Amino acid sequence: MLTTLAVIGLAFSLDLLLGEPPTAAHPVAWFGRLVGAVDRQWSADERRQRLVGVAIAAVAPLVPAAVAGGVVLAAAALHPMGGGVAAALVLFLTTSLRSLLELTEDVVAATDGDLDRARERVRGLVGRDTATLSAGELRSAAVESAGENLADGFVATLVPFAVLAPISLPAAAAVAAWIKGVNTLDSMLGYPSKPVGTASAHLDDFVMYLPARLAAASIAVAAADPFALARARRWARAPPSPNSGWPMAALACALTVRLEKAGVYVLNPDAALPSVADGERAVTVVGRAAVVTIVVAIVLAAIVAGSPPLESVGRRIAEVGDGWL
Repeated sequence: MLTTLAVIGLAFSLDLLLGEPPTAAHPVAWFGRLVGAVDRQWSADERRQRLVGVAIAAVAPLVPAAVAGGVVLAAAALHPMGGGVAAALVLFLTTSLRSLLELTEDVVAATDGDLDRARERVRGLVGRDTATLSAGELRSAAVESAGENLADGFVATLVPFAVLAPISLPAAAAVAAWIKGVNTLDSMLGYPSKPVGTASAHLDDFVMYLPARLAAASIAVAAADPFALARARRWARAPPSPNSGWPMAALACALTVRLEKAGVYVLNPDAALPSVADGERAVTVVGRAAVVTIVVAIVLAAIVAGSPPLESVGRRIAEVGDGWL
C-alpha cells in the first residue's frame, strides 16, 4: 500500500510540476500516429469497414498496454525502486489535470475582452466550430470540456490503476495505458461518418460508463452540493454520448449555469450561460473534484491491499512476472 501511495504521489507531483510533456515527446501522440495509419478506407463496403474496425479496437489498445506493462516489469528487474518510478511515469502520461485546468482558465479569462484568443485557445478543448461563438458560448464550451475531460483524462485511468497497483504495478500500468488507448481511438475514429471507428466508439462507451458517473459524483461533492447529481439526471442523456453528459450536467447543476452546444444539446436550460466568475469557479470545482477522486482511489487501493485473497493473487502475478524476466 505504501508503494501505491508513493507511485500516485509521484505521478501527480510530476503533473503539477511539469504539466503535459511536449507533443513530439508524448507517448499518447505516438499512439495517435499509429491510429492515424489505420484510419483509412480499407474497403468500399461499409460492413467490411466495420469489421476492420472491430479488429482495430481489439488490437490497437493492446500495443500501449504491452509497452507500459513491459517497461514497468523491466524497470523492476533492474532496480527495486525502478518498477514504482516507471509505473508513476505511466500514470503521469495517461492522466492530465494541470494542463486541462490551465487551458480552461485561459479560455475563460480571454472571453473577457479577447474573443479571438478565446476562440483560438478553446480549440485545444473542443472540436466544434468556434468562429461565431459568443463569449458565453465559449465559456460554456470550456466548462463542458473541463467536466468531460475530468472523466476521460483523469478518473478513467487513475481509479483502475489504484485498484490494481497493490496487486501488480505492471498490470496497473498496462490497464491505464489500455484505457488511454481506447480513449484515443474513440477521439480519432469514433465518429458516425467513420464506419471503421464504430467498434472503437462502442468500446469507449463501455469503458467510460463508471468513470463518467464517478466524475459526476466527485463534482457534486467538490461543489458541496450532493443534490447536483440527482438534478443532473434530467439532462445527463441529452448529449449523444451515453457518458459525457453526466459530468457536464453535474457541473452545470453545481454551478447553476446553462451549458450548450448549439443544435446538439442544452444542459440545465433554465439557467444563464456561464459568466467569467462561473468559469473561474468551474476550474476550482473540477480541481477539487480531482482531489476527491484521488481520495476515492486511495481508499479503494487500501481496500484491495487489505484483502487477503487479493494479496495472494498479487503475489502470484508477481511470481509470474519474475518468471517472464
